Amino acid sequence: MEVLNHIVLVDDNETTSFLNNRLLSRLALAKKVSTFMRAEEASHFLWGDAQAALQPAVDLVFVDLKMPGMSGFDFLEQYSQLPTVVQERTVVAVLTTSMHSADTARVAQYPNVEYLTKPLTEEKLQRLLAKRFNIELVVPAK
Repeated sequence: MEVLNHIVLVDDNETTSFLNNRLLSRLALAKKVSTFMRAEEASHFLWGDAQAALQPAVDLVFVDLKMPGMSGFDFLEQYSQLPTVVQERTVVAVLTTSMHSADTARVAQYPNVEYLTKPLTEEKLQRLLAKRFNIELVVPAK
């Protein structure tokens, strides 16, 4: 049941990325899943050059907040500077362990960005897909 074209995971924690990849793979949610350990690399891949505009759109990006180098907040700031048409075709969801009110308030300043706490689960994915893509996720039997 591939419903999305491309999902990007941005997290410096290898275990988290592995588990998220496994979940997305088991649910067969997207044709392609790309993983980046650094937000700079993901940002360049997504929006950094003329070739990015020619690639099929990335539907969904999960980004952690606390990462070395470019943080998730820096990534969100860059995303917010993109043309509206680019923001509309790519949903960004923060996926973090932080439940700190200062972090949730900062993320809330970005109106198109979703806020999810780790771990990523089928239930959280179901809510996100229903809200942002009007898709009902059918979870395969285990």
